[in-house]
Amino acid sequence: MTRAALIQLTVGDDPAANLPGTVDLVRRAAAAGADLILTPECTNLLSSSRSHQRAVLRHEGDDPTLAALREEAARAGVWLLVGSLGLLTHDGDGRFANRSLLIAPDGTLAARYDKIHMFDVNVSETEVYRESEGYRPGGRAVLADTPLGRIGLTVCYDLRFPHLYRVLAQAGAQILTIPAAFNHITGAAHWEVLIRARAIETGCFVLAPAQTGLHPETHGKGRRTHGHSLAVAPWGEVLADAGSEPGLTLVEIDLAEVERARGRVPSLSHDRPFEGP
Repeated sequence: MTRAALIQLTVGDDPAANLPGTVDLVRRAAAAGADLILTPECTNLLSSSRSHQRAVLRHEGDDPTLAALREEAARAGVWLLVGSLGLLTHDGDGRFANRSLLIAPDGTLAARYDKIHMFDVNVSETEVYRESEGYRPGGRAVLADTPLGRIGLTVCYDLRFPHLYRVLAQAGAQILTIPAAFNHITGAAHWEVLIRARAIETGCFVLAPAQTGLHPETHGKGRRTHGHSLAVAPWGEVLADAGSEPGLTLVEIDLAEVERARGRVPSLSHDRPFEGP
């Protein structure tokens, strides 16, 4: 049995100001006996200003948020998924990385995953997003072997691309992580049903820590996210829903449930070739 802790945050656009609250929740999770602690997408900041991001973001090796969370993981001896960080890259076009990082209990980086699918959508006349203008997409699916289970790493908008999760599950994933800063409009309509669908389709546990509420910006209009961090079992039951307030949610997961669910409906082994359309 593994105790997982989902951390729900309402970050602003100042990484230094966001960090103490995140560290406090990580410490509280570790004190509560969590083996695996997960933070949401954009743990270091949420900002709609590309120029501000360029001024405050750092490369992975120099990022203060990552350094502090690596220290906390090592201090507590826990696995810590940093849902994602905005990070500088050396890409010629200057775009950033939206990177999820799995930290081992000794503080080393066990896995890193760059978000593949960019949130380029027109939610409404006033809610328009072009993530690809500032962030470059990753191109590799990532599966991490840990003593807690095989973990497939994804981020937020990836949720809408079920083939990614099927590939991860067929490669052996038992736990899927979907840290998010999900839009409040699409979140109310789609978040829970899509999370549950990914769990049911793959027979995996899904752990989805989220950003929540109104995110203040000193350089931008601000943004609202849906919250409702979720933990869902392989049969599709919602084990925990964090609601709309920042905080900490604990859940127990038993990997034996993965095999039970897949034994009842072994659809991962039922792929068949087909032609068309």
